[in-house]
Amino acid sequence: MIVPDPDAYDALARRGHSALAWEILRRDPAYRAAYDRLPALPATGASADPAFTADWGLHFP
Repeated sequence: MIVPDPDAYDALARRGHSALAWEILRRDPAYRAAYDRLPALPATGASADPAFTADWGLHFP
């Protein structure tokens, strides 16, 4: 039987829903492949590639 790690739950509780969403997304092989295909990361404060944003519903800060 797998016993949940209470420290992991505490970390997510402190960081909120966006941390959980990011953790799930970063493990998605399709997301990782799409990220790897980006020609470059946008500069801080700039919008991400519109197609990438539309596909994944996120942008870089």
